[in-house]
Formats: sequence, C-alpha cells, structure tokens
Amino acid sequence: MKTTMLPEHPDAKSPAGADIRFLMDGETGNMIHSTVPPHQVNKATVHATVSEFWYVLEGHGEIWRDNGVESCITVLVPGTSIDIPVGTAFQYRNASDVDLKFICVSMPPWPGNSEATYVKGKWQPTI
Repeated sequence: MKTTMLPEHPDAKSPAGADIRFLMDGETGNMIHSTVPPHQVNKATVHATVSEFWYVLEGHGEIWRDNGVESCITVLVPGTSIDIPVGTAFQYRNASDVDLKFICVSMPPWPGNSEATYVKGKWQPTI
C-alpha cells in the first residue's frame, strides 16, 4: 500500500508541455497532477500504448481529440472527466487567466517520453 502527497514543485514536463507532479504508480497504471499556465497551448500528440483518464480540478480550457473516426473539442472545467484512448490524437489549451489543473491516470504505466509522437493539432502551440 502506498500513500503520497502532492509535491510542492513540478517533477517534470509532459511531452505536450504541461508541468507534472508524480502522485502514484503501480503495476496497472500511474497518476499525475498536471498544470497548464494561463493561455498556454500545448503540443498535439498521440500515444502508442497508453490510454488516459483526466479529471479537471481548476481553471478553464479545451481539448481536441481525434481517433480517426470522430473528432471533437471538449470544454475543460472543474468536474469534467474525459478519456483519451490509445491511438487518439489530442491537443489541449488553457483558455483562461488562471492555471488549468487536472489529474491524469495512465494505463498501463507511462513508459517514457518515446510513448508520445507529435502530430498536427487543432491550434498553434505556444511552447
């Protein structure tokens, strides 16, 4: 059994550009806390083997997802949950003057930055 606390400072940056804090890891998945600064537009990516669940804690943003059959933009506000199935292209941005914060669960555990491939997204990245 593990217990962790939210680190005070980011541990790393996601391949897309969010500040991330490692929360929990296990055999079947891992969990991070992500922060996107005001008005930042992250890079569009697609994952080779990992699916994700997100839960928005604070802020206001948007995420574009495209699985090759369906493409949509979803508003990200507190209380919103989304999934990003393996092989889905996605890009997200903070559309507000405050940090966008969310929890992300990856299944299986994130294998490293080679997992993400950059793709053409919906918006021009700012990072």
